[in-house]
Amino acid sequence: MADKKIIAVIGATGSQGGGLCRAILADPAGGFACRAVTRDTNKDKAKALASGGAQVVKADIDDVESLKKAFAGAYGVYAVTNFWEHFSGEKEKAQAKNIADAAKAAGVKHVIWSTLEDIRKFMKPDDKRMPMLQQKYRVPHFDAKAEANAFFAGVPTTFLVTSFYWDNLYMFGLAPKKGQDGQLAWAFPMGNAKMAGIAAEDIGKVAYGIFKGGSQYIGKTVGIYGEALTIDQMGKTLSKVLGVGPVKYNAVEADVYRGFGFPGADEMGNMFQAYRDFEKEMLGARSADTARKLNPALQTFEQFVKNKKDAILPAMG
Repeated sequence: MADKKIIAVIGATGSQGGGLCRAILADPAGGFACRAVTRDTNKDKAKALASGGAQVVKADIDDVESLKKAFAGAYGVYAVTNFWEHFSGEKEKAQAKNIADAAKAAGVKHVIWSTLEDIRKFMKPDDKRMPMLQQKYRVPHFDAKAEANAFFAGVPTTFLVTSFYWDNLYMFGLAPKKGQDGQLAWAFPMGNAKMAGIAAEDIGKVAYGIFKGGSQYIGKTVGIYGEALTIDQMGKTLSKVLGVGPVKYNAVEADVYRGFGFPGADEMGNMFQAYRDFEKEMLGARSADTARKLNPALQTFEQFVKNKKDAILPAMG
């Protein structure tokens, strides 16, 4: 590792971080080394990274001192937080601050902060279309990440604006399900709007492209997606690629979705509503061309479904 630039990757056993680790390890001549940062070095995913050539180190994003040790001597840091572990915007901000403070203390030369936009900027405070959550957020996992951008002031940072993970089809159980009539169906409050989506693995590959691009990306905001599709278009692709019957799309209202009662239903209802009501702004802040320039292997939704067929089919029940 001595002659390579070390990238310390937060969330190395997760979706984005794992994608970045694999991208670094797949390019041994690229000049970068992977330091996989995880709370549990005994996880199967951590062991797989170690056997692939990563240096696996233990740290916790709730503990800034552990992060300082994990970042020592690193050239770069990939910074990501996982709202879905705790469902708290405030906790996400605290974790982002720890990462930024540790990166500053370690004198890291390039941080990529995986962020999203502040949905509150699109709406007046008294707008009743979408409820406030956790007292002050519209979409906590968007708004809190956007607020946390400020913690990276003074740190050489690229702000990577990501998109909806297509992997949520199997990771979050969002794939269409068979009803009692045997027909596949799914419900989203998306109307006919196009949603910016991406394979989580591709986010990591884009991040690797940014690290390789170096200082030209410092201080820049880079928004990415793989493809923007309506829910209907996604359903037709699933049907075609997986060889299953037609997928019925129930375009419910956001209030109905928020009332579905699963953990995070209100959060996700607000998120899908934001993708629907602010389609122009959301798509305008992201570019598939930029993503493809940084990651020439960028997948379309159809390619993603082909590649993840074995994970998606069981999720459809």
